Amino acid sequence: MKRILHTAIVLLLCMSCSGNITQQDTATATTMTTSDSAQSSAQAASGSTDPEMDRFISELMAKMTLEEKIGQLNLVAVGFDVTGPVVSQNVEENIRKGNVGGVFNTFTPVAARKLQEMAVKHTRLHIPLLFGYDVIHGHRTIFPIPLGLSATWDMGLIEKSARIAAEEASADGLNWVFSPMVDISRDPRWGRVAEGAGEDTWYGSQVARAMVRGYQGEDLAKENTVMACVKHFALYGAAEAGRDYNTVDMSLLNMYQNFLPPYKAAIDAGAGSVMTAFNEINGVPATANRWLMTELLREKWGFDGFVVTDYTAINELVPHGLGTEAHVGALALKAGVDMDMVGEVFLKHLGQQVKEGTVTTEEINAACRRVLEAKYKLGLFEDPYRYVDEQRATNTIMKPEFIEAARDIARESMVLLKNRNQTLPLKQSGTIALIGPLATSQRDMIGNWSGAGDWKQAVSMEQGIRNVAGNKVKVVYAKGANITDDAQMLERLNAHGGELQIDPRSPEQMVSEAVKVAKSAGVIVAVVGESQGMSGEAASRADITLPGQQQELLKALKKTGKPLVLVLMNGRPLALQWEDENADAILETWFGGTQAGNAIADMLFGVYNPSGKLTATFPVEVGQVPIYYSYKNTGRPYGGEKLDKYKSRYLDVPNEPLYPFGYGLSYTTFEYSQPKLSQNTMTPGETLEVSVTIRNTGNYDGEEVAQLYIQDLAGSVTRPVKELKNFRTVSLKKGESKTVTFPITVEDLKFYNRELEYVYEPGEFKVYVGTNSRDVKEAGFTLQVNQ
Repeated sequence: MKRILHTAIVLLLCMSCSGNITQQDTATATTMTTSDSAQSSAQAASGSTDPEMDRFISELMAKMTLEEKIGQLNLVAVGFDVTGPVVSQNVEENIRKGNVGGVFNTFTPVAARKLQEMAVKHTRLHIPLLFGYDVIHGHRTIFPIPLGLSATWDMGLIEKSARIAAEEASADGLNWVFSPMVDISRDPRWGRVAEGAGEDTWYGSQVARAMVRGYQGEDLAKENTVMACVKHFALYGAAEAGRDYNTVDMSLLNMYQNFLPPYKAAIDAGAGSVMTAFNEINGVPATANRWLMTELLREKWGFDGFVVTDYTAINELVPHGLGTEAHVGALALKAGVDMDMVGEVFLKHLGQQVKEGTVTTEEINAACRRVLEAKYKLGLFEDPYRYVDEQRATNTIMKPEFIEAARDIARESMVLLKNRNQTLPLKQSGTIALIGPLATSQRDMIGNWSGAGDWKQAVSMEQGIRNVAGNKVKVVYAKGANITDDAQMLERLNAHGGELQIDPRSPEQMVSEAVKVAKSAGVIVAVVGESQGMSGEAASRADITLPGQQQELLKALKKTGKPLVLVLMNGRPLALQWEDENADAILETWFGGTQAGNAIADMLFGVYNPSGKLTATFPVEVGQVPIYYSYKNTGRPYGGEKLDKYKSRYLDVPNEPLYPFGYGLSYTTFEYSQPKLSQNTMTPGETLEVSVTIRNTGNYDGEEVAQLYIQDLAGSVTRPVKELKNFRTVSLKKGESKTVTFPITVEDLKFYNRELEYVYEPGEFKVYVGTNSRDVKEAGFTLQVNQ
């Protein structure tokens, strides 16, 4: 059936061409038709294994003029949401001319259909458009920010969140999503740490695969799947000083070992497209980096999808210092970029550059083919309108089961950081003083990068408590402080959708009211943190403590002597030294999404027992940044001796973090046995098993994420103190014990050597098993390799 439909479209294209091609068009089309060898080369370069698709695309391209091929490389921004400095001009005219290959920032079946009809009905060859959008942590139903999603340590739930997002996005006119972001980041100053899975390479790779599977499913041509776009290729999370868009400089060994694997995992999972990064690599910006886009991505990794730039990234090669706009456009095309987002550099210059010989028709053909292949894989040539069904949108978006899933996933994402004297869970009785600038917020619940999400449908913290506790609990409220009182910060945030409102009262008046309210209650729940606009793109912060007067508010509340529970909302790890020393309980909730308020209340009242674990290290002070668990020892490692001066240490703060990677408490407690190995030596063909018994020693049923780390004690290149290699989630009733077993093979022992070969080496290894990367128990084994 598919072949018949494609044949029909080709015939339609042939019929529509007759009598409508200019003399120049005819000359160009003839040239392209006779370039069979060039087309064969482009086809081979795409890596396609689908002869039917190859034939269809080749026949279509034989009818396309050079200008129409260049038009397919143009991605324009239209409509509801702008994420960059410019918006495309003359869009309708360019669509009708065939000068547009895709549109982003437009959704809903009505809006998408209007533009799709322009392309299908009013262009010479009726080629449909791609429709892309930033669907980052849900589309209409919003889930926790990706850093929060990663804290679930549940690949099934992470995949489910992407699957629901794909269901909603595809019902809302979209077929392409700019997600997942798989950048590894070890610097919480960088705002986009909120958008990724944290600091660990192995764990980030698992999340990347799960997200791609969730978006793309088993068949991209199904109406409820969307094409994933892996970003930002590559190394964007290592921006110097944690400042967005900044320079990245690192060794090849660091790239291969620590930063590239999650991109490779997403590619291996079948991701259909890749987005370039803004930063440079080895002195060449990613968008013009042929080594990155062609030699590594396509030739070594076998990627057969298409590459799109980030917003105006080709234009930005000029201030990077690579030359004129026309010159950098040619560099990007030759590097392996297929589609230009918003900048229209390809549209303006490639045609003339072909005449000048700066670029070749073969290079344009290769890029055009890859864009057309994406449309083919999405089934757009069969049915350009499969994603613009208004009834399907009505039946799909924010279905009750999606809302239920949002609540469940939000609960799983939350991390209990402290719980002195079992302050939590709260009793569903008495009076609670609900205090803080985020306690009644709906807008902040859905966080940054919430795209098409409607914050007015989000459940606030206050409403969540009332929903869960009902009339059993009396809630008294005071704002206590603004999120920030910095006028410059407010101006910046509100200029871009911050929607922050400043209380007209003085900070002293607000604190005084909060203290009065707190004294009338049995417990204080202080809801503090960042506004949603303080993290995300272009939201780097040099000071990652609580902003504004919020800590002063907490100090005043502490003096009341009431139990003090902190509910944190933030898009990054924060420096919380005072808070950790003085609060009775701290619950990290990130920005939890549409159902955040209900989910937080479930946690506070013990309806759900926390099981989330951090995937990014929390520092004591910002001066420790970058900070991560898998560091390498120096020749003078610090062992904790206070007066041992000539060691790698700070004079004023400890080396250790406040909360390590993998950290997270429960309302119950867990006890680990010493790890047992099935054998003390292994060879490359064997599997060694590590077993540990975990016992629930507390008073609640609970879930524990047991983590396995390995250390290579001596290698041909220096190795980290430990690396995450596996984890298991175990559910235990109070008093129950279970044995958890981890297999270890040589695949878990491999690393990149000086020649960038992925190898294992014989020698001694340590195995660590525990509740986080710091609190572990160890065993050891030897890998023997027969020569």
